[in-house]
Amino acid sequence: MMIAGAASVTEQVCRSCGGSHIDTFLKLGTTPLADRLPSSIDDGEEEPVFPLNVAFCGDCSLVQITETVNPRILFADAYPYYSSFSQALLRHSRDNVLDLIERRGLSTGSFVIELASNDGYLLKNYVEAGIQVLGIDPADGPAAAAIKVGVPTRLTFFTRELAESLRQEGIRADVIHANNVLAHVADTNGFVSGIARLLKDDGVAVLEAPYVEPMIDHCEFDTIYHEHLCYFSVTALDKLFRRHGLYLNEIKHLSIHGGSIRLYVERQERVGESVTNQIAHEKARGIDSIDYYRDFSATVDTLKVELSALLHRLKATGASIAAYGAAAKGATLINTVGIGRDLIDFVVDRNTHKQGKYMPGQKIPIRSTEALLEAQPDYVLVLAWNFLDEIMAQQTEYRARGGKFIVPVPTPRIV
Repeated sequence: MMIAGAASVTEQVCRSCGGSHIDTFLKLGTTPLADRLPSSIDDGEEEPVFPLNVAFCGDCSLVQITETVNPRILFADAYPYYSSFSQALLRHSRDNVLDLIERRGLSTGSFVIELASNDGYLLKNYVEAGIQVLGIDPADGPAAAAIKVGVPTRLTFFTRELAESLRQEGIRADVIHANNVLAHVADTNGFVSGIARLLKDDGVAVLEAPYVEPMIDHCEFDTIYHEHLCYFSVTALDKLFRRHGLYLNEIKHLSIHGGSIRLYVERQERVGESVTNQIAHEKARGIDSIDYYRDFSATVDTLKVELSALLHRLKATGASIAAYGAAAKGATLINTVGIGRDLIDFVVDRNTHKQGKYMPGQKIPIRSTEALLEAQPDYVLVLAWNFLDEIMAQQTEYRARGGKFIVPVPTPRIV
């Protein structure tokens, strides 16, 4: 667990099982924090940087980074991520909620909790249906936005201690949501233990997390940054939940964020074929072994060289290049590849909380999406490639004028 007050801690054992058989297979160097956006190009303060190394646990198969940055530095200080700026994510979340209301027979007497509820993007769908909700999030900006749209929210981190406090208040949940947060938690076991304490006996915890297989197979190395502490396989997740008296009974594969899985976790053990088949698949592919990951570093190096060469070649012809998406994955990409203001003129993003700021490390200015039509760059490097279809649909006018997109992964290509 994170030491209070420390900027970061280098983990010597697995953050899930506590095992000591940790094998580092990828080193991305020392990078700035992906979601701390400088407010000026030179504010006189040096950006904090931390090692970004990825390891495999031979005891429980969990893939994880070895540096844990204090979560208050990562999430509680002007955190700029607001989920509601993505229409694709809003549709994805609403479909999830409507499905659960029907499948679980939820009604006005039900209670739903979301951990890392951000700006209320998901819970507001339950509010519309008259179902009681509670959001929990440590970031003051998104939490305030959630409250503004009618989603009751507690401004704090979710821990086992908070779960115990809520239970003493008589609060237990029919459904607990936790989307793209389990991988962000320094105290992995405390978080899952807290879910176990808050979940009703017949309740379900529905979590979404990036899946490790597409990350490796599609060279999605830019999804690695200090907020993402873990990269889960079903094998590792099954062991984690069982440690706390919970059972991973069903999974669904999702295309969102480059390849994710939705987990349905309950107190009763009724493991379905979706789980048993996936664990068998992982064993057959060797995903539960370090050998599966050994070549990843060389694959990443090849992609970085190819992308850098492409951008330099385009610039040498006099082409202008911008980028789309001031996303955390974009920060990893530009800093590990070395893409600076000599190659990229500016980055655009729909999130108004990011506009007027600068990308970490490389200090590339962030502008509104209207800047693409104002400047009409020849090419746009898509940093938020996980929303490529949505971005291309938004930018039909830019494309009609002859603009082209550069997609960096799994191999750099122009579309």
